[in-house]
Amino acid sequence: MNAAVRAVVRMGIHVGFRVYYIHEGYQGMVDGADNIKEAIWTSVSGIIQQGGTVIGSARCQDFRERAGRLKAAANLVKLGISNLVVIGGDGSLTGANCFRQEWAGLLEELVKKGEITAEQSKNCSHLNIVGMVGSIDNDFCGTDMTIGCDTALHRIMESVDAITTTAQSHQRTFVMEVMGRHCGYLALVTALACGADWLFIPEWPPEADWEDHMCRRLSELRTAGSRLGIVIMAEGAIDQKGNAITSNRVKEIISTRLGHDTRVTVLGHVQRGGNPSAFDRVLGCRMGAEAVLALLEATPDTPACVVSLDGNQAVRVNLMECVERTQQVAAAMKKGNFENCVSLRGRSFKNNLEIYKILSHVKPPNNPQQHVFNIGIMNVGAPAAGMNAAVRSAARTAILNGHQPYAIYEGFEGLAEGRLKKLQWMDVGGWVGSGGAKLGAKRTQPAKLGLPQIASKFKEFNLSALLIIGGFEAYDSVLQLAEARPQYKEFCIPMVVIPCTISNNVPGTEFSLGTDTALNAITDICDRIKQSASGTKRRVFVVETMGGYCGYLATLAGLAGGADAAYIFEERFGMRDLQNDVEHLAKKMVEGVERGLILRNEKCNENYTTDFIYQLYCEEGKGIFSARKNVLGHMQQGGCPSPFDRNLGTKLAAKSVAFIAEKMHNNYKEEGGRIVVECNEEDTACLIGLNRRTVQFSPVTHLKSQTDFQHRLPREQWWLKLRPLLRILAKHESVYEVEGEETSIE
Repeated sequence: MNAAVRAVVRMGIHVGFRVYYIHEGYQGMVDGADNIKEAIWTSVSGIIQQGGTVIGSARCQDFRERAGRLKAAANLVKLGISNLVVIGGDGSLTGANCFRQEWAGLLEELVKKGEITAEQSKNCSHLNIVGMVGSIDNDFCGTDMTIGCDTALHRIMESVDAITTTAQSHQRTFVMEVMGRHCGYLALVTALACGADWLFIPEWPPEADWEDHMCRRLSELRTAGSRLGIVIMAEGAIDQKGNAITSNRVKEIISTRLGHDTRVTVLGHVQRGGNPSAFDRVLGCRMGAEAVLALLEATPDTPACVVSLDGNQAVRVNLMECVERTQQVAAAMKKGNFENCVSLRGRSFKNNLEIYKILSHVKPPNNPQQHVFNIGIMNVGAPAAGMNAAVRSAARTAILNGHQPYAIYEGFEGLAEGRLKKLQWMDVGGWVGSGGAKLGAKRTQPAKLGLPQIASKFKEFNLSALLIIGGFEAYDSVLQLAEARPQYKEFCIPMVVIPCTISNNVPGTEFSLGTDTALNAITDICDRIKQSASGTKRRVFVVETMGGYCGYLATLAGLAGGADAAYIFEERFGMRDLQNDVEHLAKKMVEGVERGLILRNEKCNENYTTDFIYQLYCEEGKGIFSARKNVLGHMQQGGCPSPFDRNLGTKLAAKSVAFIAEKMHNNYKEEGGRIVVECNEEDTACLIGLNRRTVQFSPVTHLKSQTDFQHRLPREQWWLKLRPLLRILAKHESVYEVEGEETSIE
């Protein structure tokens, strides 16, 4: 919420608004006085990394009554406030819309009572409302993610990871209850991200004999060698008759029937606390800025809107239409129409649930008529978080489809040496939350090793498909194999690349596996770096990030960390820009904000190196501020994967194997007494990518024209549109003072 507050204040000031804090929610609006204060640029310095909300939040019974809303209207009109940004759930947003509808009548009554003048009423004749949804439950229809949800998932996964270690040590089963009284999103994504053995959510009640099914599954897993059991529950879990299923009841069933040492952990309000994740900070920045622009463009006829996330775009949608859809979910649940309930939650929720259902099986279906094909799985490139989650999902989905997954260790080098192993179900147990690359990851590409040798290994191990998880090298490797198909029929098999690199520099996708984890690592380190300056006044930190020539990490970390500037290769800069940034920091110090943060992408400029920029700031800042530099290095590649990367890796791998299975089924034939797959169509060698809200398979040969191979970059990158927002939120400049900034805002 604080990132959104900061963005509203700074974007509002930037476009020429006077911006006011309303403390303690609607209660502060009703009480007025010191609860409504004008905000200035420095009011929001240093709040982006704080949890909670600096302006407070409170439930307000007074605002539910017309008398309370009359007081609130009087307090706003006296200060000339006629635009309102509301951050909250569907109740808060519904209340805001009610307030807007009554506005004209409230002002008329206030004039009659003499509490405001006719002139004041005329100046504030219309109330414009823009909402942003702040809810950890992600229970609001109309947006892909609500502010706070990703952070809550981080808190939950930290707890699950910690509990997993003790559960494995003691061979225990844990029943973990997470928030979600009416929405199972947190529980569902947690179950996917930790590989839970059983799941209870209100939108998908278990079957009538769920006790027997759950116990049988847990027993089979323990027999197969699993040392722990994880059951994830939403606090609002119910059965198909609408009766509550409690965590203690589940514990009793497991303990009594199976004799497992079973414990219950209710996470409670720990899920609401802590520093916000990088995703939530960027989301808050984007939504807050879009909310101000929506108010700037509003007319008396503009309906109240809510700023939502659609894929990677901040969009405006009708507030009451979203509220009505959200209420339809509750109505469907009350009627027991759970299938409709899942559909109303949206495509992402439905896809998550379908993939969890697939991976929740223990034994593959018995289909003697189906041909068993070998699917090779390897990592190519540098290690990145989410690789292991993708390998686990791919292996288990292949097994469930009746095929044999092969682990290829150390990429193409390992393939050339014959380092392959058949993967069984339990071989990948516990991999979903592991960082690094358990299969190893090498950058070597097939052309360097020799295509004849690679082709001979494909034939030796009878590989019918290949799944590569990796970065730019993985994409380029499949492109090499696809282009060599006319010479080597061994490469005429389905091949898919899952983009996995912290650099986010692979064409055909807007997000690569590993970038979210790296972004959180950078943001966390920057928070610590800034905190280290709390005892030292007037200090500027120059921080170098990874990414090769791609400035994604530097830009998004700049937004999430409240940086003053982020230098990247894609946006040329020179000495004048550096000098302007020095002057900005000097002005900032005078205004009382006594620390600064500068990010630099590692290959942004061969001459303006990190050392050069650091020394420049040291020299030019003499007598005003001191400077320090930090090169973050490989700590950006380490650590456990974030919930986003675990979930994305799981989903992309499951969809990739389903795609491969379909292609194998459609392109096999009998040759020399054995079944072989042969296909050379362009759409059988693809990269799977996430574009807007859609998972797409793009032929690598089509992506070739979209690629800058010299700098290993896509020719078009969506996140460059966020660069103006980074500058606006960092530098105190009005559109009336800076020529040309109007275009940047648009």
